[in-house]
Amino acid sequence: MGAEATAEAKTTYREAMREALREALRSDYRAFLMGEDVGRYGGCFGVSLGLLEEFGPERVRDTPLSESAFVGAGIGAALAGLRPIVEIMTVNFSLLALDQILNNAATLLHMSGGQLPVPLVIRMTTGAGRQLGAQHSHSLEGWYAHIPGIRVLAPATLEDARHMLAPALADPDPVLIFEHGSLYNVSGELLPTTTPVDLDHAAIRRPGTDISLITYGGSLPKALAAADELAAEGISAEVIDLRTLRPLDDAAITASVARTHRAVVIDEAWRTGSLAAEVSARIAEGSFYELDAPVERVCSAEVPMPYARRLEEAALPQTADIVAAVHRAVD
Repeated sequence: MGAEATAEAKTTYREAMREALREALRSDYRAFLMGEDVGRYGGCFGVSLGLLEEFGPERVRDTPLSESAFVGAGIGAALAGLRPIVEIMTVNFSLLALDQILNNAATLLHMSGGQLPVPLVIRMTTGAGRQLGAQHSHSLEGWYAHIPGIRVLAPATLEDARHMLAPALADPDPVLIFEHGSLYNVSGELLPTTTPVDLDHAAIRRPGTDISLITYGGSLPKALAAADELAAEGISAEVIDLRTLRPLDDAAITASVARTHRAVVIDEAWRTGSLAAEVSARIAEGSFYELDAPVERVCSAEVPMPYARRLEEAALPQTADIVAAVHRAVD
């Protein structure tokens, strides 16, 4: 309460997520956090640090190393009327619970004729850029955005990190929250507000008139940096933060392309079968006659993510790659 009573509070993405968890646990006795190392260790990335001491082991539960088991337990708890928040360390580990997410969490409301909602929130760290090698650097949000019956969120700002969790817990469907690992240490001023994030709409992070940069999650800072560089050259780039990857805000994408008539889609996932491919297809379907140039895509190289720092940087979308794509579209 003290931090939010000030005009602005200096915080980090990690601390904003922690405060969102604290608020959820305080405001609803049905809510609890579970996952590997979320308790005594404070979470693999320190997000839940101190919550065990504050709320006790009934509300902050360390689990065995079995994603299928504890995600399944979370589904069962949600079916029983609780509000579980399940943390999976990194997105690659979620593959061990894919059967639970795809065949149980996503389908039960439909298969029961609306009788069995699954108000479950699953949080996981995603993305590369931290030298964690090929097995811990995936961006698989697009895979999950393919699945009907779930909502997929990608908070990219302090405000979204702080305020996306409450509406996610109020959703009768399962909600997956992808937190990019490179954002945890990002710091800034967080305005005091109790307004939940609108999960149905994308956000214009920077208005522009010449080209639309459409992205989400960990790629948003790079898109904003590219927009700054382009502004110095006289190119006005609009930056769209998708925020919710399923369902996509088609209206926001269409409206932006109608304003700028050019688009670059930035996605840290691999280009083949990516979310960037889906967004590009929707632009072609809904805004083809608005386009003055082909849609450009900036994605990761089609390789397992290298460990070596320079190779990892070369494999990932960078600000310079976004600027180059814009020049291809506008020149």
